Amino acid sequence: MAKITTLEHAGTKYALDVSSAITLSGMLYGVNVMAKGIIKMKINVVTDSTSDIPEGRARELGITVVPVYLRFGDTQYRDGVDIPNADFYSMLASSPVHPTTSQPSPEDFATVYRENCDAGFGIVSIHISSRISGTHDSAMIAKSMLADQSNIEVIDSRFNSAGLGLVVMAAARLAQSGAGLSEVVDEANRAIKAVSMFGMFATTKYLARSGRVNKTVATASSILNVMPLLTFRDGDIVRAGLVRTVDKGMERICDFVRNAGPISELIIVHSQVTDQANRLKQRLGRLLEVNRMSIAELGASLGVHGGPGVLLTAIRRTKVAE
Repeated sequence: MAKITTLEHAGTKYALDVSSAITLSGMLYGVNVMAKGIIKMKINVVTDSTSDIPEGRARELGITVVPVYLRFGDTQYRDGVDIPNADFYSMLASSPVHPTTSQPSPEDFATVYRENCDAGFGIVSIHISSRISGTHDSAMIAKSMLADQSNIEVIDSRFNSAGLGLVVMAAARLAQSGAGLSEVVDEANRAIKAVSMFGMFATTKYLARSGRVNKTVATASSILNVMPLLTFRDGDIVRAGLVRTVDKGMERICDFVRNAGPISELIIVHSQVTDQANRLKQRLGRLLEVNRMSIAELGASLGVHGGPGVLLTAIRRTKVAE
């Protein structure tokens, strides 16, 4: 287990991992101290709950997750904190009032940033696409509130859900290895270029309720019994086709993975369709080693728009797209 100590140098606090440190000529050397005695700040990675990173994985990688807010009528919940996914989807199906979401406040982020800065950590804060949420803006405002701190970087991932999650986890793994602020930022930006998403929604009903699609379009989709296929383009969610059955949708997802080139990591995300997620993983096992794949649940902050029956895949390519 890492042993963290705080060291002050030239008026700046640094959080150092000294679990394997040695003392040489009166100077401290360890994982985060460079060979010539130049101090290297330890980096913590922050994200928001739309990343759908499982709690255990976030804890393992040292990722701080700031929750999005969810409101049913007059009652407010913190995504992933106050309401389990199963309870959320049950309420979504039965409540006469469609829930709304709101991004974390600047103060929510500032509190997290302040705690890390006071402990001597640098921060790389990576968030849902700014084209579909104000979360990135809140994080930027929080950074400006701590203008005296130069060790905070905020990144727009241009994705949500597992696409964001893949970027965050790539950055967190490098941060855990002892990399510095600029190195972790560069790794996040490389991962953004290497990530793609593709999936299907069982219904457009919840997209219409939350105002994400026109109600006429949603009604037509229901009458025609078709399910939309969606992907990301330049930070926006765009339609990538229509299918009539789940099997056809899985076939299209498999085509997406097959045509993606070498893949280092793949995440299947679903909302209340565990059997479908397992079937898809089995089919994708013909294309990719099982140890490169994992399954996660779509959280409440995005489930508001997708409802039950969402099945999507996020991949990170081995080779970064130029």
